[in-house]
Amino acid sequence: MQQTSSREVYANPWMVVREDGIRRADGSEGIYGVIDKPDYALVIPLDGDRLHLVEQFRYPLDLRRWEFPQGTAPNRLDVEPTELAARELREETGLRAAKLVEIGTLDVAPGMSSQRGRVFLATGLTPGEPARELEEQDMRTGWFPRTEFEKMISAAEITDAQSIAAYTLLLLHERRNPG
Repeated sequence: MQQTSSREVYANPWMVVREDGIRRADGSEGIYGVIDKPDYALVIPLDGDRLHLVEQFRYPLDLRRWEFPQGTAPNRLDVEPTELAARELREETGLRAAKLVEIGTLDVAPGMSSQRGRVFLATGLTPGEPARELEEQDMRTGWFPRTEFEKMISAAEITDAQSIAAYTLLLLHERRNPG
């Protein structure tokens, strides 16, 4: 597929929506709508058998959802992934990690968005005060044993695709690095 044109349709501090003219392999013309968002960091805070989650209101769903801490830098800034992970963990939970290890990459919605996520495992955790953004003021946090986390997925209490995929990356990471 070849891009033949591009125009910005909408922009705000978190995203840009654009419409691209395209030419397919057979020569036919078409359009593609793309949401450009900065890459994000998702952090899996792990302490023994416990996972630390955040719960917040997700406006597009009109629901509160449990998920792993995750986010982007403000104003679509490009921030080094490990720095962004440490920042998101501290902002949302107050936790500081002695060790942050990148365990994988996720594509949010590759059929419509350019956004990618880096997944980090956070260990050696020290508690502190969160420094949440305005949209996160009603955020709650909690520690959950893995068995409860998995039950929450099965019961559709955790439906965030990135959190569920990140947990799979954690399981694969642990399989490759036992002990």
